[in-house]
Amino acid sequence: MTTLFALASTLVLSSPALPQSQTEPTGNVFERIASYYKHDWNNTLPASAPATRRALDAPLDAAPFPSSDWGYGGSPIIGTPDGNSYPLMTALKHPNSRVKVYGWIAPSFNYSTSHKNNFPVTYDVFPNSVVLNQAVVYVERQPDTVQNTHFDYGFHLTALYGNDYRFTTAKDYFSQQLLQKNRRYGFDPVLEYLDLYFPVKQGLNIRIGRFLSVPGIEAQLAPNNYNMTHSLLYSIDPFTDTGIYGTLKLSKQWIVQLGVSAGHDVAPWSDDRKASGIACLNYSTGTNHDNVYVCANGINDGKYAYNNLQDYDATWYHRFNAKWHMATESWYMYERQVPNVAGNVVNPITPEIGANGAFCAPGQLTCTAPEYAIVNYVNREVNPHLMIGFRSDLLNDKKGQRTGIATKYTENTLYATKYFGSSVMLRPEIRFDHSWDKKAYDNGAARNQFFAGADLIYKF
Repeated sequence: MTTLFALASTLVLSSPALPQSQTEPTGNVFERIASYYKHDWNNTLPASAPATRRALDAPLDAAPFPSSDWGYGGSPIIGTPDGNSYPLMTALKHPNSRVKVYGWIAPSFNYSTSHKNNFPVTYDVFPNSVVLNQAVVYVERQPDTVQNTHFDYGFHLTALYGNDYRFTTAKDYFSQQLLQKNRRYGFDPVLEYLDLYFPVKQGLNIRIGRFLSVPGIEAQLAPNNYNMTHSLLYSIDPFTDTGIYGTLKLSKQWIVQLGVSAGHDVAPWSDDRKASGIACLNYSTGTNHDNVYVCANGINDGKYAYNNLQDYDATWYHRFNAKWHMATESWYMYERQVPNVAGNVVNPITPEIGANGAFCAPGQLTCTAPEYAIVNYVNREVNPHLMIGFRSDLLNDKKGQRTGIATKYTENTLYATKYFGSSVMLRPEIRFDHSWDKKAYDNGAARNQFFAGADLIYKF
């Protein structure tokens, strides 16, 4: 992380300095960043000019929600500007630099009726504890996709340290920390990619490198989510892919995406790499009150390997009015020829480290292990600094290959996000989980789990 921060500082400080405005903080860098937080928390930061956009009108307010636009993976939101301001960039006197360095620290606490672990609740798997979920540094340059007349480029580097590395880790990206040593805290370079933007149709972006698995409401990085914990649906689906991915915006309403990766959550140099196809289609209504995003992700022979999931995903967003909106996602996934670990097979195959076996029918050496899930979010903006929401979720792990126990799960979560200025977020929640067919919580000791907690995201 130190090396990455040094690189970012060199890139930022070598860019042309902007004229100092009358409202720009004075003093040394620490005094300037303290001044930024003071004005931010008191809502006295100078207002910025409205940013130009070429996309459909934004359906949401970026605060208190994670984004003002319906999301899609593998690309910046084409036609929208990078209008964010960051405390560190302002303190470095380069608030408008194309190259930005910023990040956050996100600790959390939780109370749970479980004592051994909270899984499949993620990321907060350790019950009744205080943890550092994420300490993250970003270095990025976003391509200018508002214009559509010339080529532009961007890049992104991420350094993540914390408890959450346990879920972002991809095999052979420093994965020995988890797969061999099972460390509670670890480091993961979650994202490293190059964006190449071309003025084709409404815009063509080609992403090369390691990027977030494209479909889905939720994301790995804490500020990009509605609440602290993740849904059951998210907890066991793919996290990152490494490959090349093209996003072509045909019109303001239609987007088509095609790509190929080395497989889910594996490095291209891993023994488990498999050339895997990705294809997605995104449609928004003319009002942008509805958005549908469907994907076939990581498609290959489907044979058992490290997270070699065949993933078919659909997401629907709906805006009821300026205050209320809904987000729904469902997927179906499977792997073929998964080893039987039910204990009644002669000479069972030992599963690969980090890749569970399945509970197959008696006498089978291997079987196909499918699962399906659906989640729904309903969110209300109370004011520009406060939102509340409710999430309900169903997962059917039919052969127990994803969670270790073959059962259906449900969860219901009530949550809120409170902003202090634009740089601090407090996210409390209460959650109730239930396993329907077998005891699955607290290492198989209970059917029910009550969870309450909160995290604090401090941006810099």
